[in-house]
Amino acid sequence: WRFRTDETQALQLDDFENPAMIFVDQAMDAFNTVDGSEGKSCSSCHEDVGAFKGFHSSMPKVMDGKLVVMEDFINDHRAEKMGAEPMKWSGDDMQAMVALIGLQSRGMPMNVTIDGDAAPFWEQGKEMYYTRFGQLEMSCANCHEDNYGNMIRADHLSQGMINGFPVYRLKQAKLISRHNRFRGCIRDTRAETFAEGSDEFRALELYVASRANGLSIETPAVRQ
Repeated sequence: WRFRTDETQALQLDDFENPAMIFVDQAMDAFNTVDGSEGKSCSSCHEDVGAFKGFHSSMPKVMDGKLVVMEDFINDHRAEKMGAEPMKWSGDDMQAMVALIGLQSRGMPMNVTIDGDAAPFWEQGKEMYYTRFGQLEMSCANCHEDNYGNMIRADHLSQGMINGFPVYRLKQAKLISRHNRFRGCIRDTRAETFAEGSDEFRALELYVASRANGLSIETPAVRQ
């Protein structure tokens, strides 16, 4: 947030001007639309989307021994409760739904759990964060710890916090998932990247989310 221009900050703060809100409205329609073989919609089980207040701030989390991120939660419920086809990870419909659920926690502090069952996943994510990738031999930390505040390709390097995701990225004119951003960063090191939804990116998401613990949820944020 603090590394964005005044114009971008103003765009994010105005719900009438924030371009991400178009996707949120679409997700609200989808939330109430029947889909799948069970003849149910999201609202069949969750009558009010406001019931998700605080949920986004605690994600990812371990459920039944598995590290679950928001996209997992949505697709698991679509399959188990609705008999519906999974949404594509970074598809507009998926990220719109993630943004809708995340919006319910806007202003609340990030608060992911990193101890207990989550500890081994957190350690895996931390190791990834400091591992150098690609021909450029760069890690996440090289940019977001060592060089934050500096300019890269006419943009400020931030500290890499993910409390605003999914974000509306102006240069792509769409909502961008956390894993999509991870892929882009690793690809920029000229490395073969991991797939969205991979165990590696789930672990990295937990670690990076923990670095933002205490920061307010901004979802859906606007970035250059």
